[in-house]
Amino acid sequence: MYEQRVEKESCPVNRLEQWHTAPLSASIGPSYPDLRDKVALVTGIGQDGPPNIVDNWGNGAAIALTLARNGAQIFGCDLSQAAAERTKSRIEAEVPGAVVDVIVTDVTSSTAVEEMVQACIQRHDGRIDILVNNVGRSERGGPADMDEATFDSQVSINLKSVYLTCHSVLPIMEAQGSGAVVNIASIAGIRYIGKPQVAYAATKAAVVQFTKHTAILYADKGVRLNAVLPGLMFTPLVHTIAEKYAGGDYEGFVKTRHAQVPTGRMGSSRDVANAVAFLCSNSAAGYITGQKLIVDGGIVSSTGRT
Repeated sequence: MYEQRVEKESCPVNRLEQWHTAPLSASIGPSYPDLRDKVALVTGIGQDGPPNIVDNWGNGAAIALTLARNGAQIFGCDLSQAAAERTKSRIEAEVPGAVVDVIVTDVTSSTAVEEMVQACIQRHDGRIDILVNNVGRSERGGPADMDEATFDSQVSINLKSVYLTCHSVLPIMEAQGSGAVVNIASIAGIRYIGKPQVAYAATKAAVVQFTKHTAILYADKGVRLNAVLPGLMFTPLVHTIAEKYAGGDYEGFVKTRHAQVPTGRMGSSRDVANAVAFLCSNSAAGYITGQKLIVDGGIVSSTGRT
C-alpha cells in the first residue's frame, strides 16, 4: 500500500505539519473536575523519535499531560529514565503545581510491574484510581518471515504487559470499589492498515478482547475497563515507523499516511489523550465499560481512498 499511494497524496506535508506542530499547550481540551486528585498510573510515559519533531508529545506523554491538567496525580513509567524525566519536567512546566512521579519499569516483567505498583500505592496512600496501559510496539513481518523471538516479544510488549498491570492493579481498584482502566489498542487490531505487522495486529486485537472480557468480570465492582483504538497518528514515533516500513523515507511515509485517512490528515497525540481522559471520567463516561473508542479519522469506516 505504501508504494501504491504516494502519488495519490493531495495534502501537502508542510501544511499538515504546521497544524500538527502547534504546541500541545495550544489545545487545552475538555475539563473533567471529577479527575482532580485521582491517582493515575500511566505506562510508556516517554516518547520515541527525534526531540524536535511534532512537538515531541507521544501518546503516553500527552495522556499524562491531559490528566494532569485535570488535576490528576501522575505516576508514570518508561524503559528510559531520560524520556520519563523529560515528560515529567515538561508537564510540570505546562501545569504549575502538577504532581508527577516517574520510574523506570519493564512492563513485560512481573517482578518489575509489581514493584512499580507498590511504589505507586506507597506514594499515594494505597490508591490507584486510573490505569492507562500505553506501552506498545510494532515489528515488521508476516507469519512466514517473522522469527519466533520477534513474535514472542510482540506478545510480551503489547499483550502480556496489559495482563501484568491489570493483575496487580485490579485487586486494588476492587478493594477501593472504584477505578478506571484504559488500554491503548490500535485499529490494526480490527482491520489491515497497509503494512505487514501480523504480531502487532494480533496482539492489539487480543487487547480489545481482554478489555471487553475483563470489563464484564468487574462491572459490578465499580471498576470500568475500556480501550482506545488510535488510527494513524502523527507523533514522534512516525520517524521510527518510517525506518521500519518505508526505508527511512520520512516525507514520503508522512504523505502516504495522510492520504490513507478519509479526513486527509493523521490524528495527533492530543486526540488520543482527550479520548482517554473522557473514558477515565466517571461523570462523563461512568456508564461506559467494555467498549472500544476508535480515534482514526474514519479509516475503519472506509473501504480506502482512491
